[in-house]
Amino acid sequence: MRQQIQFCTSADGTRIAFATMGSGPPLVRAASWMTHLEHDAINPITVPYWEEFARNHTFIRYDLRGHGLSERNVEDMSFAAWVKDLEAVIDAAGLDRVSLIGMSAGGPLAIAYAAYHPQRVQKMMLHGAFVRGIRVHDLRPEQIEQIDALNHMVEVGWGTKHAAFRQIFSALLIPSGNVDQWQWWNELQRQSSSGRVAASALKTMQGIDIRYLASSVACPTLVTHSTGDTSVPFAEGRLTASLIPGARLVAVNDRNHILIKADPAWEEFVEEFRNFFCTDTPSRPLSASQPAFPQLSARETEVLDLIARGMDNDQIAARLELSPKTVRNHITSIFSKLEIYTRSKAVVIAREAGLGLSSLSR
Repeated sequence: MRQQIQFCTSADGTRIAFATMGSGPPLVRAASWMTHLEHDAINPITVPYWEEFARNHTFIRYDLRGHGLSERNVEDMSFAAWVKDLEAVIDAAGLDRVSLIGMSAGGPLAIAYAAYHPQRVQKMMLHGAFVRGIRVHDLRPEQIEQIDALNHMVEVGWGTKHAAFRQIFSALLIPSGNVDQWQWWNELQRQSSSGRVAASALKTMQGIDIRYLASSVACPTLVTHSTGDTSVPFAEGRLTASLIPGARLVAVNDRNHILIKADPAWEEFVEEFRNFFCTDTPSRPLSASQPAFPQLSARETEVLDLIARGMDNDQIAARLELSPKTVRNHITSIFSKLEIYTRSKAVVIAREAGLGLSSLSR
């Protein structure tokens, strides 16, 4: 596949690799576990996805930190760092509004970005996604032991030449796959990251709990999920759809967590994707956009939007993961640039410009 690979820097200085292909409205895939931009581009399991996503879109995907072509030697594998990486990729691509695809562990990342940046997300499609990791469930002691054993197996066996360790995950992700497909997925696992990083990422995914963020999503959302998914049970897809206001759930009759093009369910997935995104309109680069308040930076616009949604400084700081002092500095700058002196006036002019309205209707 023809792709252009670039690099950007995340908030903590970590280098993130991202690839662009196709043309049209921007569609960004939130990174999931086990990625490698170059290997994914020739993998017969993943290529049909990228071809479909890039058919009528400028499709952007990136390697999770510690994986693929992104910086490998990283210590911070937290969910918060992953969200910052997604923010960095979208900003580096120069996009003001995007649509998001969140598959598997990319689902909670997409949800978090949509909740934190409601004015920048046009639509969102999730497949095989979840809002809570396995360790957030009420587990029995023997279940915890099984999870711990699996994580240890990843750490010690992931990067070895023997595929037995990795075969377990291939069978979980694509149980109806054939030997050749499993071998492709086994190799992707080996190339994507070290055992240490893979185990750290797996532990992070298992501890995710963003149920509190899902209700803040304001964009149209489609959730598709395989009914027989053994990696992320269908009940998790149903929970995800129930927490996102107005989300539509489509049950796909399949066993695979990652759909294979030869499966009958693939055509249903593609049809839902095309129908959902058929009305997308091109986004413009930040330099050519016409925002409501062009004198404000993107971050200042976010702060103003949250002010208009009724949040106080502490709530804004928590939402944007900033210090209260930084929020106060942003507000001072906003007031100066807009020549206003009170918070109530800021709310009025922001709502008149269309900011802060997504939460008022709920």
